[in-house]
Amino acid sequence: MLQKIYDWVDERLDITPLWRDVADHEVPEHVNPAHHFSAFVYCFGGLTFFITVIQILSGMFLTMYYVPDIINAWESVYYLQNEVAFGVIVRGMHHWGASLVIVMMFLHTLRVFFQGAYKKPRELNWVVGVLIFFVMLGLGFTGYLLPWDMKALFATKVGIEIAMTIPVVGPLAKTFLAGGEIIGAQTLTRFFAIHVFFLPAALLGLMGAHFLMIRKQGISGPL
Repeated sequence: MLQKIYDWVDERLDITPLWRDVADHEVPEHVNPAHHFSAFVYCFGGLTFFITVIQILSGMFLTMYYVPDIINAWESVYYLQNEVAFGVIVRGMHHWGASLVIVMMFLHTLRVFFQGAYKKPRELNWVVGVLIFFVMLGLGFTGYLLPWDMKALFATKVGIEIAMTIPVVGPLAKTFLAGGEIIGAQTLTRFFAIHVFFLPAALLGLMGAHFLMIRKQGISGPL
């Protein structure tokens, strides 16, 4: 059955050459942990992508139950954790994955920096990677408020006050993040929209560019 579906799609889109190009792409020996244990450091990028996929999938599940308003936000999270089958597991994956993906991305960035993989001809990919790092930090910050409990509320207040200290654009940044003069319903709605729509769109675009450049330039070798 699956073969018939594949043949039907391949007849119209000719995907076999593309699939073979991906499947037959050899992994360089210096990044294969089976050959060199030290090559494990080259896995940080792949592990970061794997955790990111888990974050996207678990986040999609969470949005099926989450209500982004100040009246029902905390109640919807409580219901998800205590009433929905496996809800506590999925939210736990998303909660801890948010921290783990930052740790893995930090380790990946350190590997690239100390091995000089950001040098010519990969300067642009380094810039894209740094932008991905900032997007991930933004996702972590905007997602922290969504449970709408006291810890999230005060942590968000601190974050917005820090943003206000930015020279010149500080007050504008505070108004943009808070959606007004106080942290309230507009802030929660704005953070939800940024967390679920704007930042994921930027992340997918940057990751696509990141992978295309890796595929074009290859993985950098050891110093």
